[in-house]
Parts: sequence; structure tokens; C-alpha cells
Amino acid sequence: MPRGVPKNGFRNTKALSRRSTEMTLPIEEFVAESDEEINIRIGERFEILADLASATVSGDSRALIVSGPPGLGKSYTVESVVAKLPEFDYEIIKGFVRATGLYRILYEKRRKGQVVVFDDADSIFFDDAALSLLKAACDTTERRVISWRAETNMKLDDGDALPTSFDFEGSIIFITNMDFDRIVDNQARFHEHMAAMISRAHYVDLSMKTKRDYLVRIKQVVAMGMLSDRLTQPQVTQVVKFIENNLSGLRELSLRMAIKIASTMKSNPEKWERICRVTCMR
Repeated sequence: MPRGVPKNGFRNTKALSRRSTEMTLPIEEFVAESDEEINIRIGERFEILADLASATVSGDSRALIVSGPPGLGKSYTVESVVAKLPEFDYEIIKGFVRATGLYRILYEKRRKGQVVVFDDADSIFFDDAALSLLKAACDTTERRVISWRAETNMKLDDGDALPTSFDFEGSIIFITNMDFDRIVDNQARFHEHMAAMISRAHYVDLSMKTKRDYLVRIKQVVAMGMLSDRLTQPQVTQVVKFIENNLSGLRELSLRMAIKIASTMKSNPEKWERICRVTCMR
């Protein structure tokens, strides 16, 4: 076992070997869409995401992959649906996952109505053993049998040994920054496995590729009241205007950035803009 990796197989580190796999930084490009058309398109994608997350939680869907840029509401949308389940019926995994840890969590959440959410746990997509387990768990066959035929003896917290195979009837949701379509189209490393995962799951690309897309999404969530507990409506308008006027200079375009700017305005209403130009911009 590599140094620094706990026996349960989970570690809060970023996955390696992710070059040319994630959503790229937003780009400036000419598009024929109006802001209203972008608003409708992105709003529809998030609505469909919520519907599919509900179907996965209920067990009507076996697997869901949601792909999109970081910090624009993927995790919030999924987790707000999953949180309606009893706590013992779901688990959210973030960070590094080894195949042994994956086998164990799938066993623990193997029953129908139980859900495993992998949020920014992309290391599982770069491990042949883990991918084989995932493909078995998400398969479309009537019976899904997951097996572990290796020398490693895995145990539960109470000391009981895990079986070498079991039926899996649960559901899986993947939240990722990786662009699966791009990986498959470019035949990048593990592209066959990515294609196999898309074949077994509902795949939702949130369709946010440009800076205008990012800005429209931020405006959507702000309009839902994201900043209303911090600022007055005129102040919220100022925050959005600041982001809009500095699209190219901000360190990132995300909901986190909007919250950061709003918090600065609340704590220092006189100098907030000067502070944000120093801390939030390149």
C-alpha cells in the first residue's frame, strides 16, 4: 500500500493524471445566442439535472454523471436532492478513492434506494480495477454482481470480512469537472472506459463553455436569492455589475467568487471594490 494512503482507501487529495480531461477555462468566442437564450439553455440543463438526480435517488435510474465547470452549482443541485434521503441511505465521497475503498463503499450501499455520490473523486476514473467495479455497478443487466477476487482481505469496521462478491442494487452519481465527451472524441487515456461509463449512465453536460455562460449562470443563482441574506438588493446589483465588468481579470468565475465579493462588501462597504481588485483579480 502506498505511503500516506489509509486502509479504507480514501484520501482528500486531488486525482493525478488529469491533463486534457477537465473542463477548460472559459473562453471568449462569438456566439449567436442572446443572454436570454443562454439563460434558458443553462436553466433547462440544471432542471434536467435535478430531475435525473431525483430519479437516481429513487432507484429508477442506476447511474448519473454530471459534468461541468467547478463552482457553478453542480454539487449543490445534486446534494440538495440526495439530502432528502435518510442519512444512512447515502454517502458523499470526496477526494482520493482506491479500488479497495470503492469495493467497500459499494458493499455498504448495495441495497435498492441507497446512493453513493462521488464528488470530485476523479481518481477512480484512472484506475483499471476501480473502473471495472464501476462498470459492474452501473451495468444495465437485470442482475449486477460485483466481485473482488484478489489476495487483499477486506474487512468492515466491526471486523467482519467482506464477501468476495455481492449483488449491487444501489445507485451512483458522479459529479465531475471532466469533459467525458472530449476525452472520448480525442481518444485520450482511458477513453474506452469513459465511453463505457456514458453508455451505462445518464450523462449531463451542463453546457457551460464560455465566459458569457459562466456569467449567466452566476446571475441565475444570484437572482434566486443567494446573496440576499448578506446584502441589500442595490448592493447585490453592484456585485453582479463588478463581476460583469471584470470578466477577463477575475481569478475565477464562480459562485464562490460572487460570495467572496459580497462578503467583502458587507465587511467593508467603503473600500470593498479596492479590496476586491487586489484580492480577486489577477
